[in-house]
Amino acid sequence: MTVRKKLLGEWRGRLTKVAMTTPEPRASEYPASEYPAPQHYPAVQAELQALRERLPQLTGSLVASSDGLLIEHDLPVHLEPASMAALSAAQLSLSYRLANTANGGGFSEVVVHGTEGQVVIYAAGHTSLTVLAGPEVNVGRLHLESRPVARAIAGHLAAAHND
Repeated sequence: MTVRKKLLGEWRGRLTKVAMTTPEPRASEYPASEYPAPQHYPAVQAELQALRERLPQLTGSLVASSDGLLIEHDLPVHLEPASMAALSAAQLSLSYRLANTANGGGFSEVVVHGTEGQVVIYAAGHTSLTVLAGPEVNVGRLHLESRPVARAIAGHLAAAHND
């Protein structure tokens, strides 16, 4: 009887096993024209690099859409750009809401002073410019250099989407 149960168990096992396959890539499910590759914006990248050259105390910078998608970045390798973009978009959304609720006006920037440095998020049209700087940065100069960059980035992105 034990041999019989063993054979029955093996037989059931063969019938209930499901063949495992790797998932199909998403690209094959949808045509490439429906989901194009992410765009690159050389003018935006150039603005970020020029900002770092003008302010050597910068740790990095990035541009993110309002829904948290990374557009361009100039970050060090130890920071994950996509995660930083998502955090920037969340902070941007909260800041817009807070400014609108408290004052009934728009939002332009938010500064987070940390023990190891500063994080400043500037509104740049429908996107945000996030600038990371060390604790020794002159915040006034940071604003003086970054505000025009945020406006320029908004212009570059608007021009790219109007083409």
